[in-house]
Amino acid sequence: MCFRCIATLSTNPSIYIHPHPTNPETHLLSLLPSTPSNPTLAIGTSPTLDPEPSSFSENPSFLRLLHSVIRIHAASDPLVIAQARAYASSAGSTLGSGGSLFPQNHPAAHTHQASNKRQRRATATISGSANAGQKGQGDGAGGASAQGGMGGAGRGGYIHVSDSRNPPDWGRVAWPEDIFGSLEVDAEGNFVKEGSGPLGRYQEAGTYRVMTREGCLGLTPYLRDKVIERLKDEERLLKG
Repeated sequence: MCFRCIATLSTNPSIYIHPHPTNPETHLLSLLPSTPSNPTLAIGTSPTLDPEPSSFSENPSFLRLLHSVIRIHAASDPLVIAQARAYASSAGSTLGSGGSLFPQNHPAAHTHQASNKRQRRATATISGSANAGQKGQGDGAGGASAQGGMGGAGRGGYIHVSDSRNPPDWGRVAWPEDIFGSLEVDAEGNFVKEGSGPLGRYQEAGTYRVMTREGCLGLTPYLRDKVIERLKDEERLLKG
């Protein structure tokens, strides 16, 4: 196994570029440096060394693995825990961690800023208690679909788990294509647990894209390590 002279993405050195084992006109993008790379474990494929959204093809198997890891481990990520604590301490004030926190009972109203690609953000407002008990409406699924920028104000709610490639401005939420999903927290910022399931009752957003004009798969250090650990386990199983 040789790791020398393996290319990485210029925008994300954690992602390796490998030749496809059966298609010489295609490259594999992977979080693993091992060669030959297994297409099953690849992030996706691209015909160029500088992939773009139009030329990149996501690997559905990798996406399933990614969301599985996030579901199990996101609530233990120090950065995600910090968001949950900020949710509990804000008590209705506008938050600064990308506006990634929102009450459980608001139907978010989004205003997309489209003047340029770095202003592609959704602005949400709280609409009061008329829709109490709802988990959100709009883009995506479950909690991740209701995007706002306000604190808990003594109520439970959700926090987004988002890609770090394009952090939103203060008080804003990440663009839907950058949101992996959401975790449920109570009024004290503790992750909600149901039965034997993992903390946070993770809900996949359904809008996430691995490759955008802002880059490819930006994970926190904690989650990246967990995904790589899982990929290595899968790689050992495939090799028998």
